[in-house]
Amino acid sequence: MTDAAVPAGAPAEASAKPEINWPVLLLGFAGMVIGQFMAILDIQIVAASLPQIQAGVGASADEISWIQTAYLIPEVVMIPLSGYLSRLWGTQKLFLASCVGFLIMSVAVGLSSSVEMMIFFRALQGFLGGAMIPTVFAVAFTAFPPEKRVTASVIMGLIVTLAPTVGPTLGGHLTEWLSWRWLFFINIFPGVVVLFLVGRYAHFDKGDASLAKGFDWWGLGLMAAFLMSLQFVLEEGAKNDWFADDHILLLSLVAAICGPAFIWRSLVYYNPIVELRAFANRNFVVGVIMTFIVGAALFGGTFLLPLFLGRVRDYSAAEVGTTMVVSGLAMFATAPFAGRLVRAVDPRILMFLGFILCAWGMWDARLVTDQWGFWEFAGVQAVRGCGVMIAMIASQQVTMSTLPPHMVKNASGLVNLSRNVGGAFGLAILNTSLTQNSALHMVELTSAISQSDAGVRNMIAGLAQRFSGSIDPQASAMKAFYGMLQKQATTLAFGDAFALLAIACACAAFVTLLSKPGKADPSAGPSEVH
Repeated sequence: MTDAAVPAGAPAEASAKPEINWPVLLLGFAGMVIGQFMAILDIQIVAASLPQIQAGVGASADEISWIQTAYLIPEVVMIPLSGYLSRLWGTQKLFLASCVGFLIMSVAVGLSSSVEMMIFFRALQGFLGGAMIPTVFAVAFTAFPPEKRVTASVIMGLIVTLAPTVGPTLGGHLTEWLSWRWLFFINIFPGVVVLFLVGRYAHFDKGDASLAKGFDWWGLGLMAAFLMSLQFVLEEGAKNDWFADDHILLLSLVAAICGPAFIWRSLVYYNPIVELRAFANRNFVVGVIMTFIVGAALFGGTFLLPLFLGRVRDYSAAEVGTTMVVSGLAMFATAPFAGRLVRAVDPRILMFLGFILCAWGMWDARLVTDQWGFWEFAGVQAVRGCGVMIAMIASQQVTMSTLPPHMVKNASGLVNLSRNVGGAFGLAILNTSLTQNSALHMVELTSAISQSDAGVRNMIAGLAQRFSGSIDPQASAMKAFYGMLQKQATTLAFGDAFALLAIACACAAFVTLLSKPGKADPSAGPSEVH
């Protein structure tokens, strides 16, 4: 670290373990954490406000989903690329450039007058802001001494889990109080704080300009084609009946070809975009798998609940936000305890416990009815929130603790990529499950109910009486009756989706047992990794 310079003539021990300027380190790290929070928050901040955005820019139902998708597709390219750029330019320069680009695009998105403009600027916002997410992880494991890395890890775990959870809450209330444009303008003030703190204090390392020589353009092209195609397929596949859609089929083939080609290129090229040697470390592999599943549990849970509340309960954006806040509060309350536990208990045990708690919360939610609201979901969210936080913090320790310092920057990009892709896989599976099971349950309900049944006849007659003022009361009654059946079928499908997520978390709990215990050397100081 530049702020911990060793005076001339100092003994060798001092140069190996420099004194840390803690105020400078903490202020610089705080600025980066705020930037990371903004970048992750913006993924989900629009989730509860899509109807208002749709009306504001005149978008169709198909177009509006791209407000989220357009952010995620370019972001998955920048996340692994950030490790290389951080080594090339230095952490501070990369973070500042990423933050400036993110802020400019935030304003541009907020000022958009058409859905095409909005999608374009959201894509640039995701790409330019993507570097703010993984660089924080790298700093936590290189700039902090081993005995303080758990604290830094707790802070990161809190940000990573809390940001997507409070996103719909904050977004819903902002839309209700001001307008949907403030979902993006809100980034300006914290962004200025980030630029000041990072520009003034974040002198963690220096770049290595020699890395620019022999830049792997082929590797970058293959990586971009692979990751963007994969993200598109996962985001849009469920909506378009997967391989029945020509675009999905074509991009699946692109991903299937470019993925192995990118891996081969990274292994044989002398200066690869992404260094894959970290996968030789068993704990890193297990940690990446765990992070993948944490991403599915985190984003899956955050996706299912607002969708249910809007689709089945007809909740407003603010009501959805209020209901979702319980999970965020549970994560916030759990974080400090998780930090203490990870110091005292084998992280593998905590990963197991975290995933079991996630599974428990989701399994309880399988009993959901069309009357469930805030109080019914409160317990589910609290248990899931605690589990996600414990699993996240523990998996970070298992994943990064046994890696050598020179691998950390690239590894942090890969870990964050696995979480994002895990979230995309989770959402794709859950979307497909909801679509297919809704249709299945509708068939089951309609086949089990006969209009000759006395109870059914009485219900339809009552509905017809309610619609007596309409042109065709009987037709209106039948429409309302089948609407009730559809609502019930949808509710049952949500129960199936919660159960599916629970089973995935339970399986993940046992995968944690494959990792080895590993602790960083407490005598090792912070590292300057270029």
